[in-house]
This record gives sequence, C-alpha cells and structure tokens, in this order.
Amino acid sequence: MIKEIKTILYATDLSNTSVHAFRYGLCMAKGLGARLHMLHVIEPMNEEARMTLQLFISDPAQRNAALNRRRETALELLRERQEAFWAQIPGDEQALRESVDEIEVAEGFAAEAILKRAESLPADMILMGSHAHGISHTFLGTVAKRVLRRARIPTLIVPYAED
Repeated sequence: MIKEIKTILYATDLSNTSVHAFRYGLCMAKGLGARLHMLHVIEPMNEEARMTLQLFISDPAQRNAALNRRRETALELLRERQEAFWAQIPGDEQALRESVDEIEVAEGFAAEAILKRAESLPADMILMGSHAHGISHTFLGTVAKRVLRRARIPTLIVPYAED
C-alpha cells in the first residue's frame, strides 16, 4: 500500500535561509494536497540565565511573565516573517497560504521537540532546511542530524541555495 503524505511538519530555525526550505514545503503541500504545520523550537534557559533573571527580577510573577514573553516574541517573529514572505508572493499563488494549518512555537531541545510534535500531529513527513555555510557538521546541522537519525517518518533536508 502506498503511504500518502497529507501532513508535513516544517521545522524552522528562523534563519534567513529558512525561507528557501519553506518554499519547498509549500510546493510539496500543493503537489500532494497536504497540510503544512510550522514549528519553531526555543531552547530552555540554562541555569545561569535563570539565576541572572532571578537577580534582576525579584517578583516571581514578573519573572514568569518574562519567561513567557520569550515564547510570545518568537511566535510574533515567526508571524512577521510569514507576512513578509506572503507580501512577496504573486497574487495567483496566494492561495498556497491556505496550505499552512498552524504556526507554533515550542520550548525544549530542538530535535526532541520536532520529533515529539511530528508524532503528536501525526505528521507524514518532516521538512527542514540546512545551513548555508560550513563544513560537513555545520552544513547539515546538529539538529537535522539528530532528527534524521531518530525520525520514524520520511524527513527531507532542503539544502540552501541562493536564488
């Protein structure tokens, strides 16, 4: 039996090169009649950062609000990038916007959060972009390598190319 791809999880690091992979995600969603879910993962704060936050913000409620603003700021940036992307797309291709089901930000270690979200959707494919420069290790990226090693579904890593 042929496995259909109806749900694609697009994981973005919000880098300038990530738009390239997003274009591929939209193209695949259109061609396959699939839905595209966008995910950005913010790393948890380390203990030193938490101690610094405690030092400068003594009120626990304000400290929690500051921690929550990290996620909200990342989500706002993700939405702003989306708006900028769609502003450059010709009118006849604006219908592709309907392929994007969800834009979300999760907190955790990137590879684990991506794999967990892929399972919970459930996604039929994971799509990520590679880094623009560097030697083998940094070209593909640590997160992409970890996702590739542990994914139980097809995972597409889109190499960056200037166009």
